[in-house]
Amino acid sequence: MGAIFAFLGGAFITLQGVANAQISQSIGTWQAAALTQFTGFVVALIVLLAMRDGKLGDYGRVKPGYLFGGAFAALIIFGNVKAIEEIGVTISSASLLIAQLGLTFAIDSNGWFGVAKQRMRWPHFAGIGMMIAGVVILSV
Repeated sequence: MGAIFAFLGGAFITLQGVANAQISQSIGTWQAAALTQFTGFVVALIVLLAMRDGKLGDYGRVKPGYLFGGAFAALIIFGNVKAIEEIGVTISSASLLIAQLGLTFAIDSNGWFGVAKQRMRWPHFAGIGMMIAGVVILSV
């Protein structure tokens, strides 16, 4: 199931990026980010209320710094919209994935944010190198 959710998440990131780029052309980039954040909040709130699978009091157990994680979404939207406008959907998505993998390598190998430390091996680095080469080839 995890792989299916990851696949769907990746597909939705791409669809959201394309939709946000279109919204941005009509009303502006930060306006698109605000609209996207608002509609995402509404949908998440509806699902939360419908599912009833947690307690509001549990939010107090979250470290305060992590409560601002959603603020990154506004920067993600802005960066993704600008990238799609400048270099297109394919290169933007591939570059986004490389950036994600690069940071996840750093997080895993250093054990940051309470994540169990992972040992990175040459196949991991070869894989990301191949992805970077793919982006270079797509860009030509």
